[in-house]
Amino acid sequence: MEVIAQGKRIKCQHGDNLRNILLQNGIDLYNGNAKVINCRGIGTCGTCAVEIDGEVSEVNWRDKTRRSLPPHSPTSKLRLACQTKVLGDVRVTKYDGFWGQGSQIVWTPER
Repeated sequence: MEVIAQGKRIKCQHGDNLRNILLQNGIDLYNGNAKVINCRGIGTCGTCAVEIDGEVSEVNWRDKTRRSLPPHSPTSKLRLACQTKVLGDVRVTKYDGFWGQGSQIVWTPER
């Protein structure tokens, strides 16, 4: 399996946590001060929100609950990387905003 993010191709195992994969491989998962102020992967802050294209785990209750609160939206295409397991090849895109909820792309799978 492969995760493609910020111009990197990262090999991983089925069921690996997406947040861990990205951080262990030097991907800039957090925007601005969220690098310092985040929940460290327990799913309560929402700052690791990314757009995912590929096979991943179903949305769990932590992801669904946090993204139901502003500035996120339960209908957005974003997922919390900390609550997502990789189940196949995945392409990841990061948006601007403290919580990654913005409309401008920060990085894509290719760059």
